[in-house]
Amino acid sequence: MADLPALPDGLTVRPLTADDVVQAAAMLEEAEKSDDTGEHWSPDDLTEWWVNDLFDLERDSLAVTSPDGELVAWATVLALPDFRDAFRITLEARVHPAWRERGIGRALLAWQLQRGREVHAERHPEAPAVLAVEVYTSMPALEGLARRAGLTEERWYFVMERPLTDLPAVPAVPGVELVPFGWDRDEEVRRAHNAAFTEHHGSAERDRATWQTLFTGQRGFRPELSSLAVADGAVVAYSLAYVFEADTAANGYETVDLGQIGVLPSARGRGLAKATIASVLHAAAGRGFRAAALSVDSENVTGALALYEGLGFARRRTQIQWALELPPLGADGAA
Repeated sequence: MADLPALPDGLTVRPLTADDVVQAAAMLEEAEKSDDTGEHWSPDDLTEWWVNDLFDLERDSLAVTSPDGELVAWATVLALPDFRDAFRITLEARVHPAWRERGIGRALLAWQLQRGREVHAERHPEAPAVLAVEVYTSMPALEGLARRAGLTEERWYFVMERPLTDLPAVPAVPGVELVPFGWDRDEEVRRAHNAAFTEHHGSAERDRATWQTLFTGQRGFRPELSSLAVADGAVVAYSLAYVFEADTAANGYETVDLGQIGVLPSARGRGLAKATIASVLHAAAGRGFRAAALSVDSENVTGALALYEGLGFARRRTQIQWALELPPLGADGAA
């Protein structure tokens, strides 16, 4: 196992547990005042993210606590089971603003990189791997940590928003019916998603467990707002909608998040993405929502950025993925 990080005197380190979610959520909300990620997490959200079959809290997380037991920082190393080109391992961490500039973040990142290399060797040594840290441009200190640790800028993602006024019309597509998500089609939508994202950077096949944990099984998933395009009885495109209660509480109004948007390769060029997205926007506006949001890879191979801008979405924040590439390992664990 990766060595535990050396921390300032008086601080202790241990794995995260399910009981830490209340303090962790409060710490994230305090950090948001300076980090400006636009993300808000409730204890239930963190439980859903951390306490599941995809994540081993005992081996792949750390909690840093003060002498009085206050949670002052945490770090995680998350690797989903499936991948296409490279085994991607995501490193997430946060330090309470009052405890920054003491070397805690640097120590946690060093541990994450060491543990990430171990996860690579343990699970998929035959494949190349990528250790990734997601950094908003509003977090210059974390950007500096990533750069000094040897990571480089890999990809830019835009968080985009639009008000739910002056909505685009829902275009009619010949031979296609737009319907809300139905649970009888959940498996079909999963398969469509896997087929739609074969060419996308960092994409992976989503098995049923991962799909349920991260997508349609989420508390925030809203099937009644989601839209499916069906042709000849089969799903050919989809826009899945989410509503996050912690964001609503923080912002004072409801926003619909378009989490997954995809079109089967054989069905592209017919305006199906625009149709399903517009359908979601109208459904949310009809229920009194004030805004819509989504995230897009700035180099998306299907031209999604231009599509979203044409639908009235504007860039609100930028997130950069910093990465460290690892080569495949030999049978003896050596590169």
